[in-house]
Amino acid sequence: MNLQQYTREFSYNLKLAYPIILGMIGHTLVGIVDNIMVGKLGPTELAAVSLGNSFIFIAMSFGIGFSTAITPLIAEADGQKDLEKGRNVFHHGLLLCTILGISLFTIIFFAKPIISFMGQPQEVVDMAKPFLDIVAFSLIPLVIFQGYKQFADGKSETKYAMWANLLCNVVHIIINYFLIYGVWIFPKMGIVGAAIGTVLSRIIMVVYMHYALRNKEKFVPYFENFSFGGIKKSVIRRIVSLGLPSSLQMFFEVALFTGAIWLSGILGTTSQAANQIALSLASLTFMFAMGMSVAAMVRVGNQKGLMDYKKLQVVARSIFLLAILLEVVFAAIFVIFHQHLPALFVNMENTAHIKDTGEVIYIASQLLLVAAVFQITDGLQVVVLGALRGLQDVKVPMYITFVSYWVIGFPISIYLGLYTELKAVGIWIGLLAGLTAAAIFLYIRFENLTRKMIKAQELSAVGKQQEEIIITYNTQI
Repeated sequence: MNLQQYTREFSYNLKLAYPIILGMIGHTLVGIVDNIMVGKLGPTELAAVSLGNSFIFIAMSFGIGFSTAITPLIAEADGQKDLEKGRNVFHHGLLLCTILGISLFTIIFFAKPIISFMGQPQEVVDMAKPFLDIVAFSLIPLVIFQGYKQFADGKSETKYAMWANLLCNVVHIIINYFLIYGVWIFPKMGIVGAAIGTVLSRIIMVVYMHYALRNKEKFVPYFENFSFGGIKKSVIRRIVSLGLPSSLQMFFEVALFTGAIWLSGILGTTSQAANQIALSLASLTFMFAMGMSVAAMVRVGNQKGLMDYKKLQVVARSIFLLAILLEVVFAAIFVIFHQHLPALFVNMENTAHIKDTGEVIYIASQLLLVAAVFQITDGLQVVVLGALRGLQDVKVPMYITFVSYWVIGFPISIYLGLYTELKAVGIWIGLLAGLTAAAIFLYIRFENLTRKMIKAQELSAVGKQQEEIIITYNTQI
């Protein structure tokens, strides 16, 4: 196959992916807006938000990862034109997301005392606790929203989540502005105000998503005939069998980055604040790859439903190539502007923190150089994961990600970060090692699977052809 076979898929891939990308960026911007607006208060406040959000990101990754099981099942049903199957997946998926959102909030709320035993600066811990109390509640509307989003994505209707996220961010910025700084009649609440802004904006997001889909004619049949009596164990088991490994895949990666936050906190407040800045920027560009990953999941799921495995392979490879090209561009941006981007997150006019602020900017600028390198492998591993989810292959990738991140990556982060002079940069070199290993092993897995599928289909076609020849021959006799 020549390169043109892949590049001709680019336009459709981008058409499908760009609303997902904007929606994913919207998710990330909620955290980035908090970091920028809170960062103006000082490094301690920024480190506290970083520490509190590290718990939220772990829970959020589990919820989002679980919800991705809905998309390939909906995409497959859509390819088969099976309304009843799609409706069952939607109803059961949304119910499971609601239960999961409530469960995650409960776990985080009661796990909060763990913060005190993590070796973090005490002033950061004291500030993070009330922030975490409030922001944890946003997990409930967020995971419910994911149920709606993954359903719409599976139907190749990706713009609804985009508009919901844009609305969320507008509301979030407005509420943050009034509550963090105490503008007009509102009290100055600092990082607690940021937490309230996150909760309210995510509630509005899920309400918008429900009514936007409910009032769309093509989605109306999917909202009909829901009842608790119609819940089937077989459908629940199917979603859980895909959702649990998928959630663990995402959990392993986000937990790796969360571990980097905690390791940075052991090094000190400035390292933790710098880590959060670099992580915010890397997460923003990563959302482009995440959008492409969902596109891969949808398109591969469609082709699986149609049983066109050769086309499936071409579609997936085209998305892999497109993701790599995009991440190379972002890597170049990080290298060129690595000394300038961190300054967006701090208050250069605050003379009380001028020394710490300068150290934060320097460390963050060095981390961005490492982030520039792992943009490419991070982007590749997540789009290949999306393609594998489209194939509904989740268990082996779960083991691959665990080994890559926690057997290879994190031990390197610990050694280089805590026991060498590389410090925060060493932590991120460990991240790079884990992500690179995941990209290589996951791509090998995809190639092996699709080749076997194509070969099995070809052998089946040959067998049918031979059977037809025998039948024709016997008929003639």
